[in-house]
Amino acid sequence: MLSVVVPVFNEQLNIEKFYEEATKAIQNLDMDYELIFVDDGSKDTTPLILSRLTEQDDHVRALILARNFGHQLAITCGMDYAQGDAIITMDGDMQHPPAMIPDLVQKWREGFDVVQTVRKGTDDAGFLKRLTSKWYYILLNALSPVHITPGGSDFRLIDRRVLNTFRLFREHDRFIRGMMGDIGYKQTTLDFIAPRRFAGKSKFSGRKMLHFALDGITAFSKTPLRISFYAGLLSGLLSIIMIIHTLYSHLTGTAAPGWTTTTIMVCLMGGLQLIFLGVIGEYIGRIFEEVKQRPLYWLRAELGHKRRP
Repeated sequence: MLSVVVPVFNEQLNIEKFYEEATKAIQNLDMDYELIFVDDGSKDTTPLILSRLTEQDDHVRALILARNFGHQLAITCGMDYAQGDAIITMDGDMQHPPAMIPDLVQKWREGFDVVQTVRKGTDDAGFLKRLTSKWYYILLNALSPVHITPGGSDFRLIDRRVLNTFRLFREHDRFIRGMMGDIGYKQTTLDFIAPRRFAGKSKFSGRKMLHFALDGITAFSKTPLRISFYAGLLSGLLSIIMIIHTLYSHLTGTAAPGWTTTTIMVCLMGGLQLIFLGVIGEYIGRIFEEVKQRPLYWLRAELGHKRRP
């Protein structure tokens, strides 16, 4: 059986189109299937549309989260409830083409446990977005021991064995692309060009993208902390040199009025200290979230029927 997990947030204009295209693609396969929509706290009519789809098609299930938990936890929720032998995760805005579902399944039937799609371009992406995405993956792979495929997305197929392993990972601040890169098993990739959204606007604001980027770095790399340590050593060395310079100036009577150098050094060191305290604070904040041991998500409603007992 195939499970297709689709996180949605305020996608009332896209859901029915996605449902039609995904159903058309899956029905060409010789497999039972379930479409699992995960509503991530939508404020529009998305839950009502999902309720109607579950009533008219018993292949459709809907998990309605009690509030907005974020894209990565919505995916996690759907994967926790998936019953299939193969599980596909994809977005419901049509930028992950449903027509590729048979290609993913074919790779799985060839023996691959993880089939990761790689976005080679986006029809409506601007120059700045393409540039920042490129350099982000360069920076991420430079800092992290885990290789994360540039252009990788959350559009992928995984085998049931991989899903069972993934369910052991229960951290709150998660970067699933990195987790899949680190999980092992037999993996392959498929390239695609992401089309424009079918309708509506992207729900990934600049603030959310920045938080997502930070999660990717801090989840798989301690390098920023080590950079802070080495920068601290360097600043300590510079401070010693500054002390020697100050004593020399005092003893020789050549101290210049104003002490411009001192002001510059104080500003420089103060700025570095605040930056690295912020880096440390990011990691401590993540520790704080984990030690509370709260559930990753909780549901307001579960609609539809399981395909298996």
